[in-house]
Amino acid sequence: MGAAIDESIGSLLRVHGVRLKKSLGQNFLGDPVWLNRIVAAAGVAATDTVLEIGAGAGSLTRPLAQAAQRVLAVEIDGRLLPVLRAVLAGLANVHLHHGDILEQDLGQLLAAAGLEAGAPYKVVANIPYYITAPILRMLLEAPQPPALLVLTVQYEVAQRLAAGPET
Repeated sequence: MGAAIDESIGSLLRVHGVRLKKSLGQNFLGDPVWLNRIVAAAGVAATDTVLEIGAGAGSLTRPLAQAAQRVLAVEIDGRLLPVLRAVLAGLANVHLHHGDILEQDLGQLLAAAGLEAGAPYKVVANIPYYITAPILRMLLEAPQPPALLVLTVQYEVAQRLAAGPET
């Protein structure tokens, strides 16, 4: 289903009766060139565990799963679970979790996906702008912070993160 995903995300969403929710800041990536660039930027290897926050329709989850040992994909919108199951069918290394990442115990979540305490993991995600700061805070202050963060964020958020003090 790999190459077909980028062409059929809209179709899958329609089949399952899913419309994007502005309130969740939903914006799905579909271009395989950009998806592969994100995976490459994270340097995902066959021994890696990757936490994906906001799995959406699975367009990033699938290439992550093809590169990593294990992917923990967290999605808040339960309407997307059937879409994710269809897109990720046959990928036994994906652990799908339905819930709000900000309300989860990160250590327990990672352990449930098979990550040993203290083992490194990477976070790769296309996160909504309105929860960028809380997610960054949660991850950076976690008892077991990620070894690497690769996040796509709204342009204005990236500008603010890169700005100097008092700008």
